[in-house]
Order: sequence, then structure tokens, then C-alpha cells
Amino acid sequence: MVTDVFAGQYHSIFKGRGMEFDEVRQYYPGDDVRTIDWNVTARTGIPYVKKFVEERELTVMILMDLSGSSFFGTVNKIKRQLAAEICSLLALSAIENNDRVGFIAFTDRIEKFVPPRKGLRHGLRLVREALYYRPTGRKTNIANVLEYLSSICRKRTVVFIISDFYDDAYQKPLSIANKRHDITAITITDPREINLPSVGIISLVDPETNKKFLIDTDNPFTQKEFYQNAAKIMEERKRIFSRIGVDNVDLRTDIPYAKTLLAFFKLRERRLR
Repeated sequence: MVTDVFAGQYHSIFKGRGMEFDEVRQYYPGDDVRTIDWNVTARTGIPYVKKFVEERELTVMILMDLSGSSFFGTVNKIKRQLAAEICSLLALSAIENNDRVGFIAFTDRIEKFVPPRKGLRHGLRLVREALYYRPTGRKTNIANVLEYLSSICRKRTVVFIISDFYDDAYQKPLSIANKRHDITAITITDPREINLPSVGIISLVDPETNKKFLIDTDNPFTQKEFYQNAAKIMEERKRIFSRIGVDNVDLRTDIPYAKTLLAFFKLRERRLR
């Protein structure tokens, strides 16, 4: 998937900011006179211009949520597994484009930080961490990981946040971070977080607080309230992203992610033209 599809799409929409000097060449009519290299021109007596190329190299940071809710899943895989696949795909696409990639696993604390580096060996280390790292925390604190990101990334960075965003009070820190960095929020949802199956009275456990409670899934009022609450959370999440200008990709554990992610890349590419 990286070599056939995503590396090219990644390259076209995540570009360096600025130009770096490449070489000088002789001036030709029509060249921008502002690019004339006066030192070389004075030394040779012939006008020369500076040639620049795009500064392609980027720093990419992948922030992956490992809170208790990421270990929920009822269809093809748990959310943690899907997040690990997305993390791997993005990391290897960046490595393929010779970018530096780093990784932060977080819950309500910083669980694991891998500094940005290049190379396939480093990329495979990120894949391993995304798949197998065992967190100690259970809750979610997005504001905390964004504050940590700002402390380690002083220059503009391409940032992917992979999370279900079951958290409060992250709007302001996300807005601040987005002014410095190029942030994309990748949200992961399981269908049972939206619609309850009708299976009678069941016992549920909140994976982040360990609170237990009984719920009658056959009750139409309960099902309606559950759906409305889930829809409200998702709508509020989208509203926050839209308001502060953060790109957002919604992924689900019951829908193949390749087409959704590729559609986002193409949409962003058209927007940047």
C-alpha cells in the first residue's frame, strides 16, 4: 500500500515550506532579476542567477492514543489495532519520502516518545511500538500530549493525531498547536459506539474509569438516547475541527480504511492547488 499508492499521495500534499539553494547558472532573458547572484556576476563579468529547489524534507510526528477506550472493538479489529495500522502506513510513507518521523504514545500521560529519524530500520521500530507497546495509563489527555509536542518540536511539523477523541478541554490547546504545525486528526470509531444491539440487559464497563453499570438494550428509549448521545459527541468533535481549521479523517473499524484515507489525500491535494 505504501509503495503502490500512499507514498505518492503523501508526497503531493505534505510538502516542505521554503526553498534551498541548489546552484548558479548563467542568466537567460526572462529570468527574475531578483535571483541574480551579484558576487558571481561581478567576478565573471557575466550575469548569473541562483537556482533554488523546494526544501522537501519534513519532520512528521504521529501521536497515537492508547487510552482504555482504544482497546474496544466489536467487528474486524479493536481500535488499537486499526490505529497501529494507520500509524504504520503513515510512518512508512514518510520514510519512503525521506522524511524524519517520530512517535508519541499517550494516554493521560506521555507513555512513549521516539525522536524523529529517517530510514527503514527506524520506521519498522515505529511499527513495532505502535503494535506492541503496553500503556500504564487508562484515561485520555489530549491537551497534555499537545503541550509535550510543543516542547519538543519548535519548528513547523506535520502532525497526525490518531484517537477517538473521548476527551474534554482540548479545543484551545489544539487550536494553538495548529497555528504552528500542520495537524490532521484521524478519528477512530467502532459501530457499537453509535448503535446498541438489542441483546437484553447487559453489564458495561467504562474502559477509562472502570465504572460498571447495567443497561437494558431492548428498551427503545435507551437505544435512542444512546444513539443521540453518540451523534452529539461526533458532531461536536467535527465542529471543533472545522472551527480551528484542523483536517479530519473519520475511520471506522467496520469499514476498510484505504479508500477513506486515499479520498482524504486527494481532497486535500485539490484544495492545495
